[in-house]
Amino acid sequence: MTDEILNRTPRISSPEKPIVVMGVQGCGKSTVGRGLGNALGLRFTDGDDLHSLEARAKMAAGHPLTDADRIPWLTRIAETIAASLEHGEPIVVACSALKRSYRDLLRSIAPTLVFIELFGDQALIAERLTHRNHEYMPAALLDSQFAALEPLARDEAGLRINLMNTPDEIVELAVEFLQHTRFPDKKEIADA
Repeated sequence: MTDEILNRTPRISSPEKPIVVMGVQGCGKSTVGRGLGNALGLRFTDGDDLHSLEARAKMAAGHPLTDADRIPWLTRIAETIAASLEHGEPIVVACSALKRSYRDLLRSIAPTLVFIELFGDQALIAERLTHRNHEYMPAALLDSQFAALEPLARDEAGLRINLMNTPDEIVELAVEFLQHTRFPDKKEIADA
């Protein structure tokens, strides 16, 4: 995370929708999520903080989570988002949200979610992971994350942003999209 991302982007009035920054490990969800939260004046929550101790231990041992492992975690994330909406304060959350069924679960509890998907070449992300030391997500899990990944579908509200953009540019693209897009019940995704 750079100070530029947190301090350079001008604040805009908060959108009415909560936002999930999604993608595989190492794509920059937390960095972009923090920057986007700052730009929008919204609280940022890292979904990794909501993993159970058992799930963290499993990942740290190099074992990918199953759907059964992820459902309670995704439910905690959705409930956190729903609670923020009850207080009139939508949040930005970093969450892999790899599968459509995971995003459907999140939307079943927080229907107004907008997704910002960070996508890029697996080799690029693998290279980034060589420079990162995550508490419980070894780089060996990247293959399983790409195997599970289902990109945003055309009927999901959101924006796909290529990782060839810098984190600052990603935040700017996301802010522009959120400022200029009305989100009916269903909205085609866009690519940047």
